[in-house]
Amino acid sequence: MSETSEKTALAAMLRQHVDRLAGLIGPRHLGKPSTMAATQTLIENELTQAGYIVTKETYLALAQPVFNLIVELPGTRRPDEILVVGAHYDTVSTTPGADDNASAVAVLIEVAKRLQGKRFQRTVRLIALACEEPPHYHLGEMGSQIHARGCRERNEKVVGMLALEMLGYFRDEPGSQQIPKTIPKLIRWFIPTKANFVAAVGNLSSCRLLWKFRRGFKRSTKLPLLSLALPEKIEEIRRSDNSSFWDQGYPALMITDTSFLRNPHYHQPTDTPDTLDYERMAEVVPGVCGAIVAIAGG
Repeated sequence: MSETSEKTALAAMLRQHVDRLAGLIGPRHLGKPSTMAATQTLIENELTQAGYIVTKETYLALAQPVFNLIVELPGTRRPDEILVVGAHYDTVSTTPGADDNASAVAVLIEVAKRLQGKRFQRTVRLIALACEEPPHYHLGEMGSQIHARGCRERNEKVVGMLALEMLGYFRDEPGSQQIPKTIPKLIRWFIPTKANFVAAVGNLSSCRLLWKFRRGFKRSTKLPLLSLALPEKIEEIRRSDNSSFWDQGYPALMITDTSFLRNPHYHQPTDTPDTLDYERMAEVVPGVCGAIVAIAGG
């Protein structure tokens, strides 16, 4: 199969995942437990069919049992050093959540398929995370908070966490990309004004991880990448599962299309599968795989 044919097939698979999550299932939250169960089953089936053994990290949220879905590729030389790659699968009640966050779940599934059978020096842990969105956000019930705290309690050596957060919305019009007012003026000139890139954003303690991610990503895809390490006082960079790992002292990055800074459908009923750019999403997958190779030692 040619490279063009492979990308076309990958774009079609990404569209299928998003259609099933945001179209067939729709809003995925504990107000409708059946939607969370359907989502969990879908993800588990995809990972199992890809050849993985899926484990469930179960806990209570809003007095209901929920779980993170975890698969691992054990490291060959430094198995005690772990790279975590995660994407949350829930939504707020007002949206079918195509970009937020079916797009990132779709990327996670396709990354998992590509990594199956590969060998890395460090352990690679892929997680579909529960309950990132309000009312769980930063109240101790986020799946990433549960997992990050568990990593710290087990004294695990997490060398980095990649939070996949909204990866499907792209535009080429000038002015389609907003820049947070909290970004220092010296940095603002560096941020593109066209929403045609993916951003990798870390806190100041994650600079080394950011550099490795950037090197691996850019070797593997032509999709533009903006990489930034910023102080955590800039609240926009804490709005995903990466912050749960920062709170436990681990380096982490948010990999994102920048969410509400470009996507007008954020948390709206209009965040539907037809608004996404699957061809450019198909460029994200090899980029993330290349970054995992660079960080985990492929």
